[in-house]
Amino acid sequence: MTHSDAQGFNTRAVHAGQTPDPITGAVIPPLYQTTTFAQDGIGRLRNGYEYGRGGNPTRDALQVQIAALEGGKHAFSFSSGLAAEDALIRAALRPGDHIVLGNDAYGGTYRLIDRVLSQWGITNSAVDMADTDAVQAAISANNTRMVWVETPSNPMMKITDIAATAQLAHDAGALLVVDNTFASPYLQQPLTFGADVVVHSTTKYIGGHSDASGGAVVVDDDGLAEKIGFVQFAVGAVSAPMEAWLTTRGLKTLGVRMDRHSSNALAIARWLQEQDEVERVYYPGLPEHPGHDLAAAQMKDFGGMISVTFRGGAEAAKKVAENTSVFILAESLGGIESLMNYPSDMTHASVKGTELAVPENLIRLSVGIEDIEDLIGDLEQAIAALR
Repeated sequence: MTHSDAQGFNTRAVHAGQTPDPITGAVIPPLYQTTTFAQDGIGRLRNGYEYGRGGNPTRDALQVQIAALEGGKHAFSFSSGLAAEDALIRAALRPGDHIVLGNDAYGGTYRLIDRVLSQWGITNSAVDMADTDAVQAAISANNTRMVWVETPSNPMMKITDIAATAQLAHDAGALLVVDNTFASPYLQQPLTFGADVVVHSTTKYIGGHSDASGGAVVVDDDGLAEKIGFVQFAVGAVSAPMEAWLTTRGLKTLGVRMDRHSSNALAIARWLQEQDEVERVYYPGLPEHPGHDLAAAQMKDFGGMISVTFRGGAEAAKKVAENTSVFILAESLGGIESLMNYPSDMTHASVKGTELAVPENLIRLSVGIEDIEDLIGDLEQAIAALR
């Protein structure tokens, strides 16, 4: 190991899992772009490596890095965030078990749980995770074995009390899973508040450059880790070596990127509040946000994600979304570039017509690290077109 748990976040981000190459001394460990490994004899594996699906030094290095930053004992790197979620649920639950999740959960997560895993006998209830009484009622009314939290949530930016929800889940014998994609481990470490599992789409802030897809699961429990590891090996949705290498490279600068994402987002959120065309700004860094105090207690800063609704309805939201130039109209989030998304027809189209449906006058901003004057100027000209 090249890090200590006592070291600061940015030091761990740079050094965890990143031992210089013992042969050449290369400061950056090499990319092991290989599918199989030579054996020293039948059953005699060299350092435990046999086949790429079972293990790869580049992927292992990333897993050490992620675990160190989330404060967990075990991390698993997958080919996508949804692959990570699927493996976790199959490892931890059985047919007949129940999941309580947020009523504004990411559309892909809801689709996986409600339309795919329901065929396997997993049931679910969607509730307002910011309402502790509603969460308690949903857990008590069902054979709940997993409570699924996004905080901040996607895209309504709701804040859930992780510690209180962990207590509710544990009292019922359920696991608390926190999707930490929006916050990233730099801003929030859910395991320290009592969560059992943290999941990420590493495609987003952890990778940070919109060039590598991936997902991660982080746990402390050895038994659960063994089950997840078995499902990952048996099913095979592992991250490829190149994807893992790119994700490791991106993760090393997570702290400095998140500082810029957060400062830019707060400035934009304040500016948006002053625009007559804007109905409401959803950003936990604003004192008016109902979860502001809780977010301040759980998070180092408030992140780079903003949602905003417009008085002119869906037509106004779409017009703004389609008339920016610095903000790029695209799926995804968390990259160094600023992105604009119309969730109702894009990331959350799968929940249209359900209780998880997103307001049609809402757009979601993933605020990048560009100069703040350029970002506000881009939004200003787009919103001016509504007048």
